[in-house]
Amino acid sequence: MNVNSADLASQKPLESPAKVPAHQHVYERVRKLILFGDLAPGQAVTIQGLAETLDAGMTPVREALRRLIAEGALVHQGNRRVSVPVLDLEGVNELEFMRKTLEAELAQRATSRMSETVLNELAQVDDALNHAIDRGDIGEYLTQNYRFHTIVNTCAEAPILAATVDRLWLMFGPSLRVVCGRFGTSNLPDKHADLLAAFREGDAAKAAQAMAEDVSQGMVQIRASL
Repeated sequence: MNVNSADLASQKPLESPAKVPAHQHVYERVRKLILFGDLAPGQAVTIQGLAETLDAGMTPVREALRRLIAEGALVHQGNRRVSVPVLDLEGVNELEFMRKTLEAELAQRATSRMSETVLNELAQVDDALNHAIDRGDIGEYLTQNYRFHTIVNTCAEAPILAATVDRLWLMFGPSLRVVCGRFGTSNLPDKHADLLAAFREGDAAKAAQAMAEDVSQGMVQIRASL
């Protein structure tokens, strides 16, 4: 088959995948460090220190920190230092109230939108979470727990509520890591099983209740550790 230059000129060029901007890439990496407790409550970091740790430029690190400060995940300390906030009792109470209110609503909305495919994915994530508990793998437990909740929140098709909840997770994630490291996770009742059962039954009220209880369970442990 012969192809002439006119044919080549008329063809639409292949589009290359969009490259993630450096500042977004750095933001996501620092966000994960906070979310999963690799940066502990009260731990101070500097722009230069993070740039060296992440092998990134100062400008994208500075932009990432600016965004995370605006989201309440970090606080500015001056002298080019920022730190992970330390939760107090009032902060835990506020977070628990907001999470129970919003995440229960998201679970309720997700019930009527829950497909068999999503339900199977949730079950697989919960299995991975349980295996992490059995191994005592706190990092994997926190990762799969966050993934489980994110799938539910996305399924609810309420992006404003889901985005708000995601920001709340940044505020208590480091403290949850401390709690898991101190007390473990094997003694916690499996509220995810109750939630999955409610989704299978199509019972929105039961799903909301199971989610509220799951939220309270984690926040009660954080409160007890203060």
